[in-house]
Amino acid sequence: MSKIQRFTHADVQITQTETAFRGFFKMMRYQLKHKLFAGGWSTPIQREMFERGHAVALLPYDPVTDEFVLIQQFRLGAMATCDNPWLVEVIAGMIDEGYSAEEVCHKEAMEEAGIRLTDLQKVTSYLSSPGGTTERIDIFMARTDSTVAVGLHGCDNEAEDIKVLRVKREQARQWLVDGTINNAAGMIALQHFFLNETRLVSALINHA
Repeated sequence: MSKIQRFTHADVQITQTETAFRGFFKMMRYQLKHKLFAGGWSTPIQREMFERGHAVALLPYDPVTDEFVLIQQFRLGAMATCDNPWLVEVIAGMIDEGYSAEEVCHKEAMEEAGIRLTDLQKVTSYLSSPGGTTERIDIFMARTDSTVAVGLHGCDNEAEDIKVLRVKREQARQWLVDGTINNAAGMIALQHFFLNETRLVSALINHA
């Protein structure tokens, strides 16, 4: 059985850091070297990293109606590979300074879908694309009342135009299978739910 090589921050030497670009997001340029699997150190490496902070992604579920609350919005980054760049997603938001991840979940649920949450729980965490960004996304689940999830939402000062969706559990499962839901946070959150749905649904029903 193969063993994971255990490296630490001490096995990386960052010799220079500079801001390569600062706009809506920030790009940093690093000069570094790191320990090699075979021993010794790598040659000097230059890498640019996209710095946008960290985020939460939230999957609200209503065990009474057996529905998820999802959202749909335009994503510029999807235009290169998607016929329809208005993606079906989970609720999400950046963790701004001074806010906890849980506080952001409650704030974004109201801003993006007009819903309130109970039984909020963190279920997993992942690095969105560690070859190019430092961003880590924490995924949460929560109970909600899906019947109030209607209409259009979003913050005008962030140019958000968000449609809220009430989606039956089996419909969401089908959207995973057929690729309608094709973004990482949405796929990971729903896959986690379906891998653990008996336990998760039972827990939420028992909290009713």
